[in-house]
Amino acid sequence: MEKFQQKWDRTGTRSVKWDLSETIFKNKDVLPMWVADMDFPSADAVQDAIIERAKHNIYGYNVMDQPLKKAIHSWLNKRHNWEINTNWLLFSPGVVTSLHMVVQALTNEKDHILIQTPVYPPFYDAIKKHGRNLVKNSLQLKDGKYEIDFDDFEQKIKDHQVSLFILCSPHNPLGRVWTKQELSKMGEICLKHNVTIVSDEIHGDLTYHEYTHIPLGSLSEELSQNVVTCMAPSKTFNLAGLQGSYLVVPNKDNRDKIEQQFKSQGLGMLNTFAIVAMEAAYLHGEEWLDQLLKVLQENKQYVQKTFHENTNLIKVLDAEGTYLLWLDCRNMGLSSSELKQFFQSKAKVGLNDGISFGHEGDGFMRMNIACPKEIVIEGVQRILTALDER
Repeated sequence: MEKFQQKWDRTGTRSVKWDLSETIFKNKDVLPMWVADMDFPSADAVQDAIIERAKHNIYGYNVMDQPLKKAIHSWLNKRHNWEINTNWLLFSPGVVTSLHMVVQALTNEKDHILIQTPVYPPFYDAIKKHGRNLVKNSLQLKDGKYEIDFDDFEQKIKDHQVSLFILCSPHNPLGRVWTKQELSKMGEICLKHNVTIVSDEIHGDLTYHEYTHIPLGSLSEELSQNVVTCMAPSKTFNLAGLQGSYLVVPNKDNRDKIEQQFKSQGLGMLNTFAIVAMEAAYLHGEEWLDQLLKVLQENKQYVQKTFHENTNLIKVLDAEGTYLLWLDCRNMGLSSSELKQFFQSKAKVGLNDGISFGHEGDGFMRMNIACPKEIVIEGVQRILTALDER
């Protein structure tokens, strides 16, 4: 657990979070708790595998071979009780890349695509940048927890003849881990109306002990044929900079179309270290992940308890998964621009603006707690001090 409490200096490593903070927040003293990577070193097994591969010192073209695919198969089976066929796998530099590829492969220009808002900003880009029409099913905050408005969900599908639904599971930024009942209902509605689902499950390994992530495609054979699942070890093991992810696509027709779309964009393989890291993480990283989840649980509880006991201006929604906390700051009575200014100039803590996730995020902020507790404490105390000085 010691490595999870040690502060690691990431400046000068071309880190988006740390080296671009001053540029983004216009203040060199801002504590960055925004972009979704972790301030923890990855599992030792990942580092060892990368070093061993680097010793070979020849970095030619790669194949995504059966040992890699078997490592993924084993991980999904053990951690998520999902038995996949390795023939269903496709590979991609990242889940965002996959979303763009799937939208282009499985829909046509002017098609309507549904998302549940507020949601991860690249979802909007994957739709709008390819000439598709955006349809929103706004998630409803009730008694401190977001719920799906299923009547609106189905009505929007019917009204707009939606062809594709992009699901975020677990949800970023809200931290919801969808239940089997919720997933089944969304899946049934989409099957009923011939809507294909692409499910972003990049945070699927990061759920707190009382919650269980269920891959949507694992619920039934019929549903699996209608789902494209996007996964990666990048959030789980802090490997985002290595650019390695994969898609699970049981439907052969969809798989062929997506694979062709990747080839048409010149995307045919992962880089050497992405392959090595993915395999090592899935084969040898489970103990590290279990330790990480304990650290995240403690960090989450600290943030929730401290804000609850010291202010009524910020409410912390209970994240069921991810290492991202959704802060309800509406009691502060500030506009979105004023809220942003407060955090970066007064509190000197760099968070994600809630409104960047959609207009439903107005009055909210997103906090990344995947860092040593010392940093979490400093960030929270900076915010509380700034609130006292308002």
